[in-house]
Amino acid sequence: MDLYKAINELLEEKQRLDEVIARMEMLLSARQQARSAGGPIAVPSARKRGRKGMSEEERAEVSRRMKEYWAKRRKGAARAS
Repeated sequence: MDLYKAINELLEEKQRLDEVIARMEMLLSARQQARSAGGPIAVPSARKRGRKGMSEEERAEVSRRMKEYWAKRRKGAARAS
């Protein structure tokens, strides 16, 4: 194995890692400054995970459907007994 080639590859990788570390430190610094200033902490390009919220109308509709569903289940259970 060519030692000079291996050294050059390692130096290139070290340079890439240094750049990534510098970017991460900048983000951390910006968060700390925002936190100390009392402002919102921005998370760059983070996707929101989880379920979307429901409006009052959507919640009421789901509630109505579930009441119907459970009423039918109770009727079916009463007939089976």
